[in-house]
Amino acid sequence: MEWYNYVIPVVTLIVGAVGGFFGGVYYLRKQLENMQNNPEMLQNMAKQMGYNLNKQQMARAQNMMKNQNMMKNTKSSRK
Repeated sequence: MEWYNYVIPVVTLIVGAVGGFFGGVYYLRKQLENMQNNPEMLQNMAKQMGYNLNKQQMARAQNMMKNQNMMKNTKSSRK
């Protein structure tokens, strides 16, 4: 057997794992951005985790997510 019969599958596995990781991070960030704009998604996530949020807790959670997003944007704009 030739050397490329061993190298190509290993390289393909590594490239696929790295691509999948970055694709997953991108998808998760988009979901979190959508969640802060859509309180129903945030409520559903809380219910799946076993929490029942009232309106005050929902507002607090949305404000926390918006503040984190603003802090992240200000840090990236300083670079």
